[in-house]
Amino acid sequence: MKDYYQNYIDGQWVDGGDGTIDVINPGTGEHLAKHAMADAADVARAVAAAKRVHDSGALTSVRPVERGRMVQAMGRYILEHLDEVAELLCLEQGKPLWEAKQEIRGTARYFEYYGGQADTMEGRSIPLGQKYYDFTTYEPFGVSAQIIPWNYPVEMAARSISAALATGNTVVVKSSEICPCSSYIYAHAAEAVGLPAGAINIVCGYGHVAGVALTSHPDVRQIVFTGSVATGQTIARSAADILAPCVLELGGKSGAIVHKDADIDAFTGNVRWGIYFNSGQVCSAMSRIIVHEDRHDEVVENISAMAKSLSVGPGIDRPEFGANMGAMISHKQRDRAVGLVAGAQAEGATVVTGGRPLNNPGSFMEPTVLTGVTPDMEVAQEEIFGPVVSVLKFSTPQEAIEIANGTPYGLVGGTFTQNLDQGMRDAQQLRAGQIFVNEWYAGGVETPFGGYGMSGYGREKGREALMNYVQTKNVAISIGGGSGRS
Repeated sequence: MKDYYQNYIDGQWVDGGDGTIDVINPGTGEHLAKHAMADAADVARAVAAAKRVHDSGALTSVRPVERGRMVQAMGRYILEHLDEVAELLCLEQGKPLWEAKQEIRGTARYFEYYGGQADTMEGRSIPLGQKYYDFTTYEPFGVSAQIIPWNYPVEMAARSISAALATGNTVVVKSSEICPCSSYIYAHAAEAVGLPAGAINIVCGYGHVAGVALTSHPDVRQIVFTGSVATGQTIARSAADILAPCVLELGGKSGAIVHKDADIDAFTGNVRWGIYFNSGQVCSAMSRIIVHEDRHDEVVENISAMAKSLSVGPGIDRPEFGANMGAMISHKQRDRAVGLVAGAQAEGATVVTGGRPLNNPGSFMEPTVLTGVTPDMEVAQEEIFGPVVSVLKFSTPQEAIEIANGTPYGLVGGTFTQNLDQGMRDAQQLRAGQIFVNEWYAGGVETPFGGYGMSGYGREKGREALMNYVQTKNVAISIGGGSGRS
């Protein structure tokens, strides 16, 4: 742990033109470190460095398999430094130490997976008759601008950095100003595996300063953003001015349908991970439970008992996997969640358990269960991004689908039933980019992830994500000269 962290531009650790920011430990409310803040000139230097490396062919001229091996080596380096990165991540983000270690393992997995995909991006030949030979190739865009959120600051950076490098792009990352320190590991990993200076650049800055400068820079050729709908819309408009394609992952209000025949004990375990992991600060969190009226009371009893059993406190004091939860990222985020719960009560919902901040200096909120929630309530429509789950009733399968699809979002959805036909019908009708049947968060790095509607567009993870980082070139060869047309 250092007192001061700098930006990383063109292979050098540098101060920022926008001063510094205090990084706060959400588990204690105390000052943790200072971080340099980038201004527009810093961003311009980072983009120029990334463009220089791309134009040089340093990444594109090597065999893809060799580039992929460098990407995989970055993952191994990060894994070798798991303990030090995880502790820093735990302190600046607030999650339990064991969750932080899990995030770093997930980070390494992205580099392993996409490094292994580097030499599989193959074009195709297109038959045009004997007078032509026509084929396609995939080429990187160039400079990839990546704006990273605070809820998984290391792992979410990994999924875009690894895919971008594997396909031959260079990268400028804007880390979150709330928890930017642990991003240092990418610079160390890049140097350790021999990436040229400028291939990866990491800047911390405010969205209205560094973020705007990055997403409007004419040399940025592709943009990746995870965050709020409002910011995503702003980035999309900025990207339109420079005609840069975007991947926007903008959150959700995901619903889990619990049918009459569901295994409630197994479902309760899914709720523990679906809404209380990372203190509910997960874009695909199970924030709504849509349960058949015959099982409603049983579900509420089970999940409330589970929520009450969770030990809540500073993440650094929770090193072991178990029934525990850490801090939310900030007092501001916690108070917003508490306010939404109070608003739900005013609209007629009931707090079965939780709903309050803890009486200590950190940014803690009790694991919360709400009942009596109706689909039109704000708490059932707005993303809370906290440890709050709303329980709604349904009487028919079609009503359940209508409730689940009744928000502007469409990131993930889920259904719990022992009837495979019912599960498949739900999967077909749910309006979301990823559907979980009988296990929330089923899947992995290999499975594509992204939303419908206000949850954004483009796909992260899986083979599909690689297509975000390449453009298709077609080469048509006339054999024997002349027009070749009859």
